[in-house]
Amino acid sequence: MGATPDQAFQQIRLLMLVNDVSLRNLIPEELAKGFGFFQSKPASSFSPVAVTPDELGEAWKDAKVHLPLRSTWNGKLVGQPNAGVDMVFNFAQLISHLVKTRNARAGTIVGSGTVSNKDAKKGYSCIAEKRCLEMIADGKPTTSFMSFGDTIKIDMLDADGKSIFGAIDQQVWQLGRPKAVPEAQPAADPAE
Repeated sequence: MGATPDQAFQQIRLLMLVNDVSLRNLIPEELAKGFGFFQSKPASSFSPVAVTPDELGEAWKDAKVHLPLRSTWNGKLVGQPNAGVDMVFNFAQLISHLVKTRNARAGTIVGSGTVSNKDAKKGYSCIAEKRCLEMIADGKPTTSFMSFGDTIKIDMLDADGKSIFGAIDQQVWQLGRPKAVPEAQPAADPAE
């Protein structure tokens, strides 16, 4: 409790990716009841691997991960903003803010929020943010939200093009309906 950003920086042990989902159609009614986000924020998904900061090498600097976050929606790359560029508060600052009035124990997960760059050519990693920018520019959003059957893949690659954290690879499906079974992929050659 009360750690400075420098002290908080020394306590960062692992980094991973998260897919934080919002059920946008449920949010207005839920907020109107005054309960906050519960039903409209289902369980988050995390990458299969967490890495230590030193494993990121030069990409870990200033308590930020300076690598592109790749978001692929239905097989189309829609964004690859650099997670360290335009990040307003670094992880040490976020943790210091969190622990101003409470303890954070080992295993506490702190999210940075949406990964976004001011350069629109980098694409997006948040559909709601993309829609807001469309509203500002054109008066109406043109990008739809995800629908049942849509897929999302979130990944971050090292300099050699290898996944650092393992990809979050998900499909949106309706509760009570069978999930779509992905097509079988050819087996990998064990010699490779």
